[in-house]
Amino acid sequence: MIAIHNSKSGFHARWIAYCEENNIPYKVVNCYADELNDQLKDCKALMWHHSQQNPKDLVIAKQILFALEHTGLKVFPDFKTGWHFDDKLGQKYLFERLVLPFVPTYAFYDKKEAVEWASQTSFPKVFKLRGGAGSVNVKLVNSQQEAFFLIKRAFGKGFDNYDKLGSLKERWKKYREGKAGIWEPIKGLLRFGVTPPYAQVLGKEKGYVYFQDFIPNNNSDTRIIVIGEKAFALKRYVRKGDFRASGSGNFAYAKNEFDECCVKLAFEANEKLHAQCAAFDFVFDKENNPFLVEVSYGFVKEVYDPCPGYWDKELNWNPGKFNPQGWMVEMLVKEYH
Repeated sequence: MIAIHNSKSGFHARWIAYCEENNIPYKVVNCYADELNDQLKDCKALMWHHSQQNPKDLVIAKQILFALEHTGLKVFPDFKTGWHFDDKLGQKYLFERLVLPFVPTYAFYDKKEAVEWASQTSFPKVFKLRGGAGSVNVKLVNSQQEAFFLIKRAFGKGFDNYDKLGSLKERWKKYREGKAGIWEPIKGLLRFGVTPPYAQVLGKEKGYVYFQDFIPNNNSDTRIIVIGEKAFALKRYVRKGDFRASGSGNFAYAKNEFDECCVKLAFEANEKLHAQCAAFDFVFDKENNPFLVEVSYGFVKEVYDPCPGYWDKELNWNPGKFNPQGWMVEMLVKEYH
């Protein structure tokens, strides 16, 4: 029997629907409950789509999942899938160690070393905090002076995990483009008075600074999601007058939009990661070589519903609708049988 966390967000509802449609035994459990182990006594697996914006998940989700996996229970996401989730710092060392084609990245934990590097490097560079989705906490650094300012702050008062001004600008932009109602910028204004609960849990980001090389002339990025031996794709166009693609809301899905070298590379990368599910983000350099930017196990499920098909590991195209959440259930059932 599969245990599925009791939540209406994320993948949970689709996991439940798939189990019901295919007569797969399951039960709904509360992963926050003190008696969780009692709830799991008759289960062989647990599925929990934890989020970087859920304060309870941030406190304990990874620890619970990894503790259960340590004792033999099958889980989704498992350790190799989820330990580096929403942690760009961790991903840097992982990708470098695995010798993946990764955008050159620089991390410093000493102010003096960071300043020395910024004094000698070229610009622009991309500044990021270790966590955040939809291009939040991401800035283009055009000069040495801007880098010095960010370094000073990183080793001083630090950065809020929720960028109030940046969020308001993004909400206002989407409202003006007709992609959101008036309530969105109003919520952005209200956030100046009330910090989101997840950001309160995370507190300040400080004590490190993280930069990536800026890869110019990309009007989009490519996301390839690998689940087992299948992969599907989404192209995300950059915002007007901006360099960021994630969170733009401007998508393309047709098969001819994608260079299959990214699909091949995503399969190869996941063979090294051994992840149950991996959403890889790619950009291209001036020689049209793909470079990995980051990876995540989770994604907004509705955004990928229009995908017209998927590739298998041999890069054969399979047209038609598919159910990636169902693939996740099938994978876990296969693991415990």
